[in-house]
Amino acid sequence: MEVQETRVQTDRVLTIPNILSMARLVGVPLFLWLILRPVFGGPNSDGWALLVLMLSGVSDYLDGKLARRWNQISSLGRLLDPAADRLYILSTLVGLTWREILPLWLTVALLARELMLLVMVGILRRHGYPPPQVNFLGKAATFNLMYAFPLLLLSDGDTWLASLAEVFGWAFAGWGTSLYWWAGILYVVQVRRLVKADTAAD
Repeated sequence: MEVQETRVQTDRVLTIPNILSMARLVGVPLFLWLILRPVFGGPNSDGWALLVLMLSGVSDYLDGKLARRWNQISSLGRLLDPAADRLYILSTLVGLTWREILPLWLTVALLARELMLLVMVGILRRHGYPPPQVNFLGKAATFNLMYAFPLLLLSDGDTWLASLAEVFGWAFAGWGTSLYWWAGILYVVQVRRLVKADTAAD
């Protein structure tokens, strides 16, 4: 994450990028319901859950790209895009941990980083700064995790494909978690510098 102001180019709500982000948000409870169906005695719907997750990844790429290309960066879009990312990560963590596909320690590590980020956002707001914008490092971490989660879901089986998915899934999970914390630590350093500069100015 980096603290910077992205120029808002439109105040419209119903833009194509915003509609894509809204669709991603609608998909969050659907994805969680699909992934947890076997836990509550329902049929296995992992294939549908994977499809929802893949469509979410495609829309995540498109909404930012189209917003920049069509000059449709908006205040609403700046809120919806990171919110959808975090809700998908949270719902996937809940689902895969409940299914015992993800270990609890990894879930705790990722949630602790999110808690740290929320604290930093609160500090920024108290000093009059806007919420952070996602930088390349943060996006790279999210993309790694979004590759890791469907692969780990696919690894829940006894086939050769499940074994292969497990290897690559854990590789992406390791890279994603490391980058996630790296981006978070850099963000804390930036916030600390801003607060220190404000204190010195006073």
